[in-house]
Amino acid sequence: MKAVSGKSIAGVLLAALCTSQAFAEDLVGIYNLAVTNDPTVREARERYQSSHTLLDQGKSQLLPSVSLQGTSARNANAPAEFYSYGAGFNSHGWRLNVSQNLMNMEAWYAFQSARQSDRQAATTLAIAEQDLIVRVATAYFDVLRSQDNLEAFRAEEEAALSILRQSEQRFDVGLSTVTDVYQSQSTYDLARVNRLVEENNLAQRIEALEVLTGNSHNMLESLAEGFPVAPAEPAVMTPWEEAASENNLSVKAAEYQFEASREDVKSARSRHLPTLTVGAGYNYNAESQNPFSFFPGQANESAQVSLNVTIPLYSGGLTSARRRQAYHNRNAAEEVLLFTRRSALQDIRNAFRSVQTDVVTVAAREQAIISAESALEATEVGAEVGTQNVVDVVLAQRTLYQAQRDYANARYNYVINTLNLKRAAGALNP
Repeated sequence: MKAVSGKSIAGVLLAALCTSQAFAEDLVGIYNLAVTNDPTVREARERYQSSHTLLDQGKSQLLPSVSLQGTSARNANAPAEFYSYGAGFNSHGWRLNVSQNLMNMEAWYAFQSARQSDRQAATTLAIAEQDLIVRVATAYFDVLRSQDNLEAFRAEEEAALSILRQSEQRFDVGLSTVTDVYQSQSTYDLARVNRLVEENNLAQRIEALEVLTGNSHNMLESLAEGFPVAPAEPAVMTPWEEAASENNLSVKAAEYQFEASREDVKSARSRHLPTLTVGAGYNYNAESQNPFSFFPGQANESAQVSLNVTIPLYSGGLTSARRRQAYHNRNAAEEVLLFTRRSALQDIRNAFRSVQTDVVTVAAREQAIISAESALEATEVGAEVGTQNVVDVVLAQRTLYQAQRDYANARYNYVINTLNLKRAAGALNP
């Protein structure tokens, strides 16, 4: 056997890598396209930016308020017969007002609520980004599923056609019955239908992937044959449950929502409390007899500083109704939080069990292929010596191709369930 130099091996590997990169897209590249082009996650970003403005709106109630007002008027004299603007005078003025809340508990708690709502909005955006990871991975591997299934169905169709031709030939020379021909024809027809259905599935799944990225995709990198399939670590349920309770993003969002509703209750109660503000103002007014002049004649100036106290007494029951509304909203948010925590525990448990089961399933499916190959070889030998018939060969082939499809699907299920496990634990990231 001719030895291959290290330089030759490196050249072959480099050429293979370049060819793969030139023609096949990998999951990371598809995800990066989806991050930019997926309408759902872009909508989530815009909604977060919209919600984020509520924080500045709430903060504005705690900061100074400054206003400037200007006026210019023509004032008419009033003789006994008629008003005369010509004999009147111009007046011009402006006013600068500054006010600052010193004590406004309603505004303070409303701002605290806005802060919690902003955290909830940021967490909701993070949830959308995590969902994008799973949606992209699911769509990506669904395409690979269909490709693998289609390859198996095509091979099954070719094998079934070959068996059908052999059955017809054997029937023509009297070595088999018409039943064998009918059985072979039925198997071929079924394989052909399965191939056509899977071709349609593949086209639909490619389009589903294109919806996420906004691009067309002709070839995807397949899952490496040596992709490690290992149990989840840690291999016990309790640490995963604790991770879900502490880090699950849906739980975090529900907690922020509950905290915001509690601050809303405090804000609603504070509407019964007095408010204290300090204000300052400067007034400037000037008059001119010339109707075409905007230049002042005699000017009057004044300034004032005030401390204002407002005590709410009665507003037709509006304040009390808003307080009751805030209490009900808080109770509802608490129930949402309770349900979200329970759902997160259910999700993490199901995902953990699924991953652990997938590991065993992948190994079993791989062994099933080996067993099906051995069974097919033995059946073909038996058919040659007359101990098996064509029906047995068809069934053995079908079992092999089904085992190959099951193995591929089991590996893809393992990847998706692993992502779901990490998402439930709050540990999923690009």
